[in-house]
Amino acid sequence: MSNSNVRPASMERITTPELAKAFIDEQVKALRAQIGSKKVLLALSGGVDSSVVAALLIKAVGQQLVAVHVNHGLLRKGEPEQVIRVFRDEFKANLVYVDAVDRFLDKLAGVADPEQKRKIIGAEFIRVFEEEARKQEGISFLAQGTIYPDILESGPVKSHHNVGGLPEDLDFELVEPVKLLFKDEVRVVGKELGLPDNMVYRQPFPGPGLGVRCTGAITRDRLNALREADAILREEFDKNGLAGKVWQYFTIVPDYKSTGIKDGRRCWDWPVIIRAVNTRDAMSATIEEIPYSILNHITERIITEVPGVNRVLYDLTPKPTGTIEWE
Repeated sequence: MSNSNVRPASMERITTPELAKAFIDEQVKALRAQIGSKKVLLALSGGVDSSVVAALLIKAVGQQLVAVHVNHGLLRKGEPEQVIRVFRDEFKANLVYVDAVDRFLDKLAGVADPEQKRKIIGAEFIRVFEEEARKQEGISFLAQGTIYPDILESGPVKSHHNVGGLPEDLDFELVEPVKLLFKDEVRVVGKELGLPDNMVYRQPFPGPGLGVRCTGAITRDRLNALREADAILREEFDKNGLAGKVWQYFTIVPDYKSTGIKDGRRCWDWPVIIRAVNTRDAMSATIEEIPYSILNHITERIITEVPGVNRVLYDLTPKPTGTIEWE
């Protein structure tokens, strides 16, 4: 494993299973040489980068990896359960699951400012991770899902896996086995490692999770409505062949209500906003044209199945002027 953060010009892009296998074999040898008989700690979010790093480390050092999955209550429906199923049940990982839902949501109660929400989520994650790190014995290394665009854009530490705020006495050596790979290469490696497609091809997800899609001050009932609406959208995109055609698609539930009618009675409920965009570099984005019949079916499901919702809207704003996320 090279110590350099610069990708060699001669490095071949990983586009095939054969090239992925060669990369895996090389990294397994390098990881064993670096880690030896010591332990390595990883914050496992369930995203493709940290999942591929986890799978690589399991292949290289097995139970010497301590993977910590923190459920902060801002994940999408089924994601914590998938992490447990894939890594604890299938990969037999040494997985520590931390249910910190109440802890995070209590900290976020009444906080409406987007930047303040991000800071609270980031700081609390570091505190939770630090607590779990101190419970472990013999940890010498800290693994991270840094990939090459992270190094090019913002240095070697990813913001949503940023454990750079750990106290100095937790002085771990970094392990970053995919730091010279681009996202598409990481996916090829993940596929070769046997990770499920819905994890390998997981669409981009912000570090603060649903916290930036439940705009304004987060409440548990609105967060639940957001999670359920998002699950319906993802299910229908999968069923209708849109998942592979749209770069990012998700729902937003803003902090305001409107008058509606349900079961013949007036109601005062939230809208669900659907956003579906395509982009090459995330610097600009275009809006995906979704067939009306599909949008109509998604709308019917959301207003019927999701409590507290009486409208569904489709965001037609490109970037610029709108950003991809709402917060």
